[in-house]
Amino acid sequence: MKRISRSSVLRRVATAIAVSAVLGASLAACSGGTAASGGSSSDIESALKEGGTITYWSWTPSAEAQVAAFEKQYPKVKVKLVNAGTNTTEYTKLQNAIKAGSGAPDVAQVEYYAIPQFALGKALVDLKQYGFDKLKSDYTPGPWGSVNVGGQLVGLPQDSGPMAMFYNKTVFDKYGIAVPKTWDEYVDAATKLHAADPNAYITSDSGDSGFTTSMIWQAGGRPFQVDGTKVSINLQDDGTKKWTSTWNKLVENKLLSAVPGWSDDWFKALGNGSIATLVTGAWMPGVLESSVKDGAGQWRVAPIPTYDGTPTNAENGGGGQVVLKQSKNPALAAGFLKWLNNSDASIKVFLQSGGFPSTTKDLEASDFLSSAPDYFGGQKINEVLVDGAKNVSTGFQYLPFQVYANSIYGDTVGQAYSNNSDLNAGLQAWQKSLVDYGNQQGFTVTAK
Repeated sequence: MKRISRSSVLRRVATAIAVSAVLGASLAACSGGTAASGGSSSDIESALKEGGTITYWSWTPSAEAQVAAFEKQYPKVKVKLVNAGTNTTEYTKLQNAIKAGSGAPDVAQVEYYAIPQFALGKALVDLKQYGFDKLKSDYTPGPWGSVNVGGQLVGLPQDSGPMAMFYNKTVFDKYGIAVPKTWDEYVDAATKLHAADPNAYITSDSGDSGFTTSMIWQAGGRPFQVDGTKVSINLQDDGTKKWTSTWNKLVENKLLSAVPGWSDDWFKALGNGSIATLVTGAWMPGVLESSVKDGAGQWRVAPIPTYDGTPTNAENGGGGQVVLKQSKNPALAAGFLKWLNNSDASIKVFLQSGGFPSTTKDLEASDFLSSAPDYFGGQKINEVLVDGAKNVSTGFQYLPFQVYANSIYGDTVGQAYSNNSDLNAGLQAWQKSLVDYGNQQGFTVTAK
């Protein structure tokens, strides 16, 4: 059995308590909340001209330089940049501020999977009032769909994570392994590699909720359907079972490295070739270059394998920024957000920090597409990644309590990984826990 540390348990309990608190407040807001006053694009222009002070919560590496560039362009506006912690740490603080009715920033960075949770409680400004819905064609479909929740536009996308397969060409060449184009070929490559070198694995996966939902998405699964407070969960739909029918072969036959992702040992394994591929988001090149220096010149990028040869993809990671209804100057906050995620000046800074954009214009730029990093053997990797962005299928939804769902994943699906057993059993256990939890929080949750 996989050991779960006391600190891990405490983090999960803290997350559950925080999520329960905000969901209670969220459902109350759904029944009796008041919408923020309307606005328009002219309000944004006036607010930027008049100036003022807003607070921005973000952990992205480009935030400081972006804020400096914005304040240079709009000297009457002061942006207080606060790093409130990454993902769950920030979300807990944000949840507490929403529940308290004060203390929230004007603008916050939120990953796509967590946006529905805050949108449900009517804590986010609907940016359609400022005409932001007219920006739809500026963004790729996956990220744009992720900031549209319940008929409202609750944010603007910043980055995206169309999936791709990063692979160690040196390892593949050494063992005569062809780059897999289908998942069946991927399983065959895993078998061949591990037979040739028992210390080498096609990839690592000890159980990760974000990876699981992305892989279900790519397989055509749509396990979560959300309509306000009505939620249905089916973690045994056709797409989910299509993925598990492949991934079970790797889990049950012990063909996956159990080295935890993002650990020192994981980075070391990526550098020495004992982990030969990563199926992950397009933001990965910068991580490899900065943290896996021993792999320089060895890694390449290929499209994510498919089930039948038809290109189809999903998102893994990424997020955008939202305007909180607690903002005392939502028009100014919206103006900053539009500049942040829709202006050439800001996106240029973002790209310089290694970000993978969600804006179609930047994805199609010749200098972006022609970039050929030495780390990847001079391959024009962005051509592959951009094609992946074009193939992201639409219609995937996250739960309005996805942050909580991710926190208990290790207790359910994670155990299937630990025991090298059927993932379907773990997914069914996860579903039961999620149905029970959602109903306890006041949602109407049904299992299909």
